[in-house]
Amino acid sequence: MATSKPKYVLSIDLGTSGSKTAIVSVHGEVADFDFEAVPLLLLPEGGVEQNPADWWRAIMTTSKRLLGRSSVPVEDIVAVAVSAQWSGTVAVDETGNPLMNAVIWMDMRGEKYVKQTTAGGPFKIEGYGVLKLLQWIRLTGGAPGQSGKDPVGHILFIKNEYPEVYEKTYKFLEPKDYINLCLTGKFASSYDSITLHWSTDNRDLENIAYHDKLLKMCGMERDKLPDLKRSIDILGPIKKELADELGLQEDVQVVMGSPDIPAAAVGSGAVKDYEGHIYIGTSSWVVAHVPFKKTDVLHSVASIPCSIPDKYLIVDEQEIAGGALTYLRDNILYHKDELLKEAAVPDIYKVFDRIAAGVPPGSNKVIFTPWLNGEKTPVEDNSVRACLYNLSLENTREDIIRAFLEGVAFNQRWALTYVEKFMGRQMNPIRLVGGGAASDIWCQIHADVLDRTIKQVEDPIQSNARGTAFIAAVGLGYMTFDDIPKYVKIKNIFEPNTDNRQIYDELYAVYLEIYNKNKSIYKKLNAV
Repeated sequence: MATSKPKYVLSIDLGTSGSKTAIVSVHGEVADFDFEAVPLLLLPEGGVEQNPADWWRAIMTTSKRLLGRSSVPVEDIVAVAVSAQWSGTVAVDETGNPLMNAVIWMDMRGEKYVKQTTAGGPFKIEGYGVLKLLQWIRLTGGAPGQSGKDPVGHILFIKNEYPEVYEKTYKFLEPKDYINLCLTGKFASSYDSITLHWSTDNRDLENIAYHDKLLKMCGMERDKLPDLKRSIDILGPIKKELADELGLQEDVQVVMGSPDIPAAAVGSGAVKDYEGHIYIGTSSWVVAHVPFKKTDVLHSVASIPCSIPDKYLIVDEQEIAGGALTYLRDNILYHKDELLKEAAVPDIYKVFDRIAAGVPPGSNKVIFTPWLNGEKTPVEDNSVRACLYNLSLENTREDIIRAFLEGVAFNQRWALTYVEKFMGRQMNPIRLVGGGAASDIWCQIHADVLDRTIKQVEDPIQSNARGTAFIAAVGLGYMTFDDIPKYVKIKNIFEPNTDNRQIYDELYAVYLEIYNKNKSIYKKLNAV
């Protein structure tokens, strides 16, 4: 669709920490953005929830502030599109009202129910009944994670422990699909969004559909799940009352959009086959588009449907990355107790960067393992926990700060090993996006630890919002996915420093040894 005047998308990026809402041109230029935090509810026995009303409040607050600043003419905003945290579950009634808090991607209370569901038969692999596992892999490309953190685990948890909610539920929706419901009044999910329900036949990307046998194996009812569309499909116009409240035109269209991981894959600009990116937000992931469907059962790596209708996406997601720095800030350095005598520094992460830059590579051999919420890949282990290793009287908190940055990079190297084996080739260069990619020192640490060229995407924190705007632009006919790379700018390129190769290889080997030699201890300490 040719146009001489810039057109824009109201791009909603609902993360775990809050809503980053942006006005983005159909060519990926961020005109303005706003952020509003959302509370996280930590519950006993691995429960993690958020209130959908808090999501909607944050989205409306940021949208009104943005549109009120008149960064672009309102008549030039042609679409609304949503990216959101993935692998969450909102139980809603027929009117679209939530029946309880959203059970989000960190919640592991469904673990025992998933393990019961995935077991069966005399032969097992990693706790899965072999025949069931083969069916899941053949049809979907993966299988329900036994941690209980997939929507399968959430729904089984609700079914068994909140039966009254389960009976009243009209649809179980992913966070993105719930926000789309609020915007349009329509119940729907995209092919990529529904993937982690492990109930769709993904062998033919042009004909993804629920599979009766998979639904039965997962213990889920088709009637309680939404109809399916592509990420680029137009769901419908925004509700008139919302358009009026926000000051948008009534013909603004809501495009289906994608969850955070596939949206960031588009926003990174790495849209060609085998091109990859690493995202560093609260969690992290190593991702690449590929032209084939394949599964590595032992390391939880699979190629699954994504935002681009004719491609698959390799996804290797890890539980905690930037969230480790938030933990360091809030629970250790600036924990609000009687010992706190100094005011919190407004931009503490830049201070972390300056401190880390003054510590030699290897953090004087202090090692941090960032497993604050267990781990998903390349091992699925709910019981593993974060630790600081090799502290002595000579170490300082400066060493600890750099060790936090390096520990996340070691975890990325662990994941990258199996992603590259999966692809059958090296991923080089790698684009870095997400809030953590704004840190030059963290980019250099990744280049050195991974021994890969790192391309720091410009304005990396907006990768999800930019990707969502690109998806909407393709859906509305303003561009194709092949056009995207020319619109994504690279701010800096970081090459591996060969002087640091020996220390990082040595510490990475120890990092792996820490997990292998201590996993039984973690199970004793943290068994649910």
